[in-house]
Amino acid sequence: MAKTIAEINDKIKKGQAVVVTAEEVIDIAKKKGVAAAAKEIDVVTTGTFGPMCSSSIYMNVGHSAPRIKLGGGKVYLNDVPAYTGIAAVDIILGATAMPDDDPKNRIYPGDFKYGGGHVIEELVAGKDIRLVATAYGTDCYPRKKIETLINIDTINEAVLFNMRNAYQNYNVAVNVGSRILYTYMGVLKPRMGNANYSSAGQLSPMLNDPLYKTIGIGTRIFLGGGTGYVAWQGTQFNPSVPRTEKGVPKCGAGTLAVIGDLKQMKPRWLVGTSFLGYGVTLTVGIGIPIPVLNEEILRYTLVTDADILAPVVDYAEAYPQRKPDILAEVTYAELKSGKITIEGKEIPTASLSSYPRAVEIANILKQWIMKGDFLLTEPVAALPRPESGIKLKGLEERPLP
Repeated sequence: MAKTIAEINDKIKKGQAVVVTAEEVIDIAKKKGVAAAAKEIDVVTTGTFGPMCSSSIYMNVGHSAPRIKLGGGKVYLNDVPAYTGIAAVDIILGATAMPDDDPKNRIYPGDFKYGGGHVIEELVAGKDIRLVATAYGTDCYPRKKIETLINIDTINEAVLFNMRNAYQNYNVAVNVGSRILYTYMGVLKPRMGNANYSSAGQLSPMLNDPLYKTIGIGTRIFLGGGTGYVAWQGTQFNPSVPRTEKGVPKCGAGTLAVIGDLKQMKPRWLVGTSFLGYGVTLTVGIGIPIPVLNEEILRYTLVTDADILAPVVDYAEAYPQRKPDILAEVTYAELKSGKITIEGKEIPTASLSSYPRAVEIANILKQWIMKGDFLLTEPVAALPRPESGIKLKGLEERPLP
């Protein structure tokens, strides 16, 4: 029998909802059968915790006396540049921003220890952040410079807004070249000396709803240790990719733009992260509840690591040159075993995301729902489905007039 989100929420309020994680549901369905499991289970919780570079915060720092127009000026937070091309005291800080004195073109690995992601983590942790700003001065905003300290309690709004999070599948990175590579997928040893991947696999939110039947604009989620929402489809949203018979994408597909109150969040789930020789980012914790509205939805949540294929891509030549070459496809079960075999070569694997933390997120979200602290939301609009025809575009060079 089909259920509605309203009916599930009513059960949550009464403390009667049956909530399980995306790990737990697999064994339950094996023991009881899909039909019985779909009837019994109301919500399946998911989780992921990994580097998500398209993350940022925006904040309103309040007006000084005399007033200063930060918009159009320059603002540094612990020496990390923020974006100011908006209103007088609203600023944006990106996770990958780095201090101006950091070399940007190092061939040998740069030791990038600090950047926007770290500022975000420290702000969430309640630490003081040094703000240094200069402006050109106007009649209504006469001040031209300010140096002060801010923290999460002294500023007005502080909002986490991430344009592309929770990637639905992704590349497995290898290096067929002859020198070490320093990439956003970590350090890659030459001659396929290692393989790095980044996904929670069977726990990953969008792999448990591969065709976006329940996740949509307005979906309430676990975000950075607090409550957030899906604001839109994420950038590089690419639903029209090859899929398995079960609808699981065989490469990077859907993404989510998410938003939430930074003041609710916790530094355990927003962690500034450095990549040797590449730069900095923010590791983000996201958990999404999947309402079991019918048997079809339950079947999607039964996806296992053995069901999910990921493309093995060379980052020495194919990826930098935007070539479509895929060396092989491997399952997440193989990746999580600690080794894969490509072209007869056994290669050790490592994950950039944390599966234990993903399990923890799914369980936290489960407890929130069971306690009645977290209700589900009806999406106000659907994400673009595979039949939408949306495809990922590249930047093509054109002659200037």
